Amino acid sequence: MKKIMFILLCAVAALFLAASAGAERGKSFSVTPFVGGYTFEGNEDLEDSLIGGLRFGYNLTNNLALEGVLNYGDSEYNLTDEDVDLYGYRLEALYHFMPDSRFVPFVAVGAGGRSLRFDDTDRGDRNYLAAAYGVGLKFFFTDSLALRADVRHVIPFNDVYNNLEYTLGLTYLFGGGAAPAARAEAVVSDADGDGVIDSADECPNTPSRAKVDAVGCPLDSDKDGVADYLDKCPGTPAGVKVDKDGCPLDSDKDGVTDDRDLCPNTLSGVVVDKDGCPLDADKDGVADANDQCPNTPVGATVDRKGCPLDSDKDGVADYLDKCPNTPKGVKVDKDGCPLDSDGDGVADYLDKCPNTEKGVKVEKDGCPVLVEQKQEAKAEAVVKKMAKEKEAVSLLVEFDTAKAVVKKKYYNEVKSVADFMKEYPHSKATIEGHTDSVGNASFNKKLSQARADSVRKCLIEKFGIDASRLTAVGYGEEMPIESNATRDGRQKNRRVEAIIESTDK
Repeated sequence: MKKIMFILLCAVAALFLAASAGAERGKSFSVTPFVGGYTFEGNEDLEDSLIGGLRFGYNLTNNLALEGVLNYGDSEYNLTDEDVDLYGYRLEALYHFMPDSRFVPFVAVGAGGRSLRFDDTDRGDRNYLAAAYGVGLKFFFTDSLALRADVRHVIPFNDVYNNLEYTLGLTYLFGGGAAPAARAEAVVSDADGDGVIDSADECPNTPSRAKVDAVGCPLDSDKDGVADYLDKCPGTPAGVKVDKDGCPLDSDKDGVTDDRDLCPNTLSGVVVDKDGCPLDADKDGVADANDQCPNTPVGATVDRKGCPLDSDKDGVADYLDKCPNTPKGVKVDKDGCPLDSDGDGVADYLDKCPNTEKGVKVEKDGCPVLVEQKQEAKAEAVVKKMAKEKEAVSLLVEFDTAKAVVKKKYYNEVKSVADFMKEYPHSKATIEGHTDSVGNASFNKKLSQARADSVRKCLIEKFGIDASRLTAVGYGEEMPIESNATRDGRQKNRRVEAIIESTDK
């Protein structure tokens, strides 16, 4: 749609640039009904919309005007397929070039707002301040009636989006001064002895080599304003502007004459296609001369330099990014998604318990489900059990595979034993380590001994229990309390127990 509108504007320019009569005049009012299209930026998840509306204007001078713009469109929210009403409203300033011509190009800049109203009332309305700028063309059929085409780049501010608005309308002017009169063609009359008697010769002093018409004026077969005897480019199509030699103008010197040039004012030295437009080999909308990232994949949204956008700055271009809007500084994988090293479903940057064992259910912060609650309940149970003179108490202490380090999150479990032994200073404890039957029996026995030693060391160093009151023994897989044939059974067999003997009364 954008390319079609651009070609339309350039075609209108080529057809009417030569017109001499115009109608833009100061102190006049205008009204313009219009229809067109509105294209949303992709990450807004909204379908492109047909729009319609009105423009109300006042010409301060022949060149300068103010306009109020109101438009409405009906879109659709891609994520829910619900209807969305689009409302636009803004005030614009216009500057007209060649206001005395029938063909009047102009530039525009303005500000206002854009509102989105969703059918789902729970979603609410979205209102944005917005700026807009763009260009337009007017072609006057009469002094007061003109066909008008506009293109605007609309930029809503809350989240900076890039939207495009393109419209076609009919402008009616009223009030103000009189329209400029058409310029009369100059007629040169002078004697030349060309075979036409002076009384009938409307072009005296014509050079002798020039062929003349019935009234003694040099022939201009292609009607380009340059007489045949001076015309170096005969047969120029009607309406094409030419230079003093009768050749079609090429204002931007790109090798494509203005009458065929769909992209006038191309910068010097830029390579163009047959239509006079800068080449864009990767079709990303940025000319090769300005494209710092050539060969961008088709469909990838790019910045003004032609490089794929990376909206969340995570190093993965938007067209490859499966997790847009990643917070700044978060490490991501090749798909642009935050890393989850332990595979627990909680991204590393949110995971307060990294390296969680595979298969363990976790809370939203990445820590095992209800660990703290289980530890508190277990601690309370331990105190009750230790009220007897001699009791075996299982401690909820889990270890990494083939490791024997007591993690900080299990200190509360160990502390329950320490608290009891401090309350009963004559009590003693044997720390027993047990494993399941997976793996080598000799290795399992050594591993269970190392884990029991770690719990004993924690009681001594972290909680101040005298070493003489503690013994550590590793039994490996010798004393299972459940079958090792099931996953749950093996989990229960991997345990640390404290056998506490109290002589206090």
